[in-house]
Amino acid sequence: MANAWQKLQLAVIVTLAGTGLAQAQSADGYFKGKTITIAVGGTAGGGIDIGARMLAQYIGKYYPGEPRVQVQLMPGAGGVRLIEYLNSVAPKDGTYIGAFSTGPIIEPLTSLRETKYKISDFTAVGALEKDVSLCVTWHGSPIKTLEDARKREVTVAGTGAASPTDIIPLALNATLGTKFRVITGYVGTQETIMAIERGEADGRCGWGFSSMKSSKPDWLREKKLNFIVQLGQHPDAAGVPSALDLATDDAGRQMLNVIIAPQTINRPYLAPGQMPADRAKEMRAAFMGAMNDKDFRAEFEKVAGEPPGPTDGEAMQKILESIDATPPDVVSRLKKILNTAK
Repeated sequence: MANAWQKLQLAVIVTLAGTGLAQAQSADGYFKGKTITIAVGGTAGGGIDIGARMLAQYIGKYYPGEPRVQVQLMPGAGGVRLIEYLNSVAPKDGTYIGAFSTGPIIEPLTSLRETKYKISDFTAVGALEKDVSLCVTWHGSPIKTLEDARKREVTVAGTGAASPTDIIPLALNATLGTKFRVITGYVGTQETIMAIERGEADGRCGWGFSSMKSSKPDWLREKKLNFIVQLGQHPDAAGVPSALDLATDDAGRQMLNVIIAPQTINRPYLAPGQMPADRAKEMRAAFMGAMNDKDFRAEFEKVAGEPPGPTDGEAMQKILESIDATPPDVVSRLKKILNTAK
């Protein structure tokens, strides 16, 4: 009887060990030989694209099986085209990630169109940094200060209805009395830059400081931009008026907070929802592995002028849930302002 019991114990141990080995091999083998696609909701040469291409060089080695990583451009509607693709078509197995500006994070709260998702339905992979958005004009523009922007019309180049470049100026008009007029439809950052250089627009509103640093460091170096107002407090923009400080009522501040919240997860990376928990865990671990890679950090700092300040996937998921929990009356006011101004 004892021998029979010992044999049974041995069989169970072997079975469990084999199961564990099979699971380890499955986790490693799943990604081995596959290709991870990082799709960019913007155009080549913009801040989102630059960050995604840097990440692509490092993230693969932190996935089990070290898959190949490629970057694919999918511009359109400030990132909405890509978010719709993630929601409907993209594979839900950890092989497809979207890189965004912050616009699509609050698009379900700002657009009159009916979305089939909440932003927290997606799987948060992580965000590269925390940022502050600014409204700026070209150095040759007659609009050089916030007071100027309150007295005369300021044309700003926008990249689509869901983009901060379109949302922020309209919200500021309602809360601060500015006279921004959005010229929308530019495909991405580089196109808005060319519009400013050609004189098609006075400037751009809702431009993240980190994106400015990575896409046009010479403009900052040569002081080619007038800083009109900032949404937050950036150390390199000391003395520039802060929109939150200037909002005159609680309702206005609440509305601006909805817009500012995504800046804490700047250059966010999202994957489809309904993903197996182990795949989401591996993807998030790979992202943070790249964030902590000394070579990645050195390259990022060389381009951006400062090291990354990432948010991990779990923390980012909670931020998405808090954004979805915005009070309905604040959402209603924001939608009314943004959509009656068009």
